[in-house]
Amino acid sequence: MAYIQERTGKNGDVTYRVQVRIKGYPTETATFERKTDAKQWAKKVESAMKDGKHFRISDNKKRTMADLIDRYHNDVLEKHPKKKRVQAIQLKWWKDQIGKMSLSDIRPSVLVEQRDKLLNDVNKAGNKKSPATVVRYMSALSHALNIALREWEWINSNPMSKVSKPKEPRGRVRYLGEEERKLFLDACKMSPNKFLYIVVVLALSTGMRRNEIMSLKWKDVDFKLNRIILEDTKNGERRSIPISDQPLKLLLEHRKRMSRSELLFPSKVDPTKSMDLRKPFATALKLAEIEDFKFHDLRHSAASYLIMNGASETAVGELLGHKTMQMVKRYSHLSESHITRRLSENKVCEIYSTIYCALLLDNTPYVVVNF
Repeated sequence: MAYIQERTGKNGDVTYRVQVRIKGYPTETATFERKTDAKQWAKKVESAMKDGKHFRISDNKKRTMADLIDRYHNDVLEKHPKKKRVQAIQLKWWKDQIGKMSLSDIRPSVLVEQRDKLLNDVNKAGNKKSPATVVRYMSALSHALNIALREWEWINSNPMSKVSKPKEPRGRVRYLGEEERKLFLDACKMSPNKFLYIVVVLALSTGMRRNEIMSLKWKDVDFKLNRIILEDTKNGERRSIPISDQPLKLLLEHRKRMSRSELLFPSKVDPTKSMDLRKPFATALKLAEIEDFKFHDLRHSAASYLIMNGASETAVGELLGHKTMQMVKRYSHLSESHITRRLSENKVCEIYSTIYCALLLDNTPYVVVNF
């Protein structure tokens, strides 16, 4: 039998306290802001008790959010070093904010309050967290709550599932135009850093991420089949990337100079670690007078060249290692506008010549860049 009691707090807020009593089970109590939620909860608990599948809510009154985050850190994150680095920071924020609260008190309204706090949080530089960053913080905690729900049986629902996520702006698409690319590559060639030019060429011709390029080892480069094998990628899947003639030639010359190094681009200070190219990269951008451009935009450039030269979204997604097509959709408008421009000019598309790379599976031309 369920009993619902309406309560009015000192501040005038109305809550609903519900008790479920069934013979053979301890009395279960919970409080909700809406009567509808109280009724649904009571119905669910009563049904679980009658079916012998009741989750003991009294247990999550004893455990705190800090307990949940600590166990998730030890049982889950420790097995995934790549996730641990970022998610540990995100979960620490949640722990600092609501770690002392019992799991029974973690309701959607509590998480909404913390979500809004994240959105308005200002760092030392005076900048607020972007909606995308807040979504990642929410996703990190949501996954921990799901594990506690499905595997540990610490909670009987995930309160984060009822919290709406901030709307993320459309993904940034900044790529190098033909003239910009020429100026930037010339600046990279003039850089005192001997690695910068080849790293930028690899990024433009393969679409690899910065960390993927900078962590490359010679064993990852297959000179017989002209490809790079990425074993440890962001999405956790192995990826094979073909190399075109010019980047391959640069790699062969580079190997002669770096034959004693395991890494392609080692640091001078510690050869076991990759070199930090942030300063040389920024200097080259300044010399080429290119503004509003980041290293990751080289990846956007590669994807944009692919789309503009007729590669399918599926081929681009496979090459760049996207698990879903959503990330690739941001480039679709380039295909439409580019085709329109080609037709109006009444000539064959040869915007970026002379290097063509082909996907291993379907021979789709994917990057056409003049280095």
